[in-house]
Amino acid sequence: MGFSKLKIPRVCEHCSKPFEAKTVTTRFCSASCANKARKERKKLEKIQKQTEGLLLKYSNKIAETQTREFISVSEATVMFGISKDTIHRMLKRGIISGENLGVRLTRVRRSDLEALFTGIKMPAEEKKTKPIFEIGECYTISDICAKFYADPATVNNAIKRHKVPTKKVGSFVYAPKNLIDKIFDGL
Repeated sequence: MGFSKLKIPRVCEHCSKPFEAKTVTTRFCSASCANKARKERKKLEKIQKQTEGLLLKYSNKIAETQTREFISVSEATVMFGISKDTIHRMLKRGIISGENLGVRLTRVRRSDLEALFTGIKMPAEEKKTKPIFEIGECYTISDICAKFYADPATVNNAIKRHKVPTKKVGSFVYAPKNLIDKIFDGL
C-alpha cells in the first residue's frame, strides 16, 4: 500500500486521540496502540473460547439439572441467582420445601423455587386525570373560607393533608371545586 502526501484526520480506535493518518486503512495512532488493541482482542477471544468450552463441557449436566425434581443448594444458587444463605433461610421459614440428606447434602424442590419466580399479575393502576383549573370549576382560598366558614390556615392544612392539586395565578390560589366539596362536606 502506498503512502499519500495527504494527511487524513483520524481518531485512534484504542486511545481515542486524534492523529493524522498516512493511509486510508490506518486505525491506530502508533504501534504501541496497535499492539495493545491486538492484545485486548486476543484476550477477549480467549475468554470467549473458554466460556464456549465450559458450555460444551457442562451442557449435559445443565440439561440433566433442568429435568430433576430435587436440586442441590449450589445448583439452585446458579439457576435462580439466589445466595445460599437466602435458600437456607427460606427452608427454615418453610417458604420452600427441601430435605437434608446429610452434611452438605441439602436438596430443595425445584418447582417450589420456580413458583416463587412466576409472574404475579398486578392490578392495573388507574390513570389519574388532571384536574380542570377553569374559573367556573375552581374555588379560591378566600371562596372556600367564606363558603365553609373556615380559617385560611385550616383550609391550607386540609388542602395539603388531602393532597389537593392547586394552581397559583397571580396572588390567587385555585383548587378544584369537586375535590374541595368532597373534603368539607365530609366534616
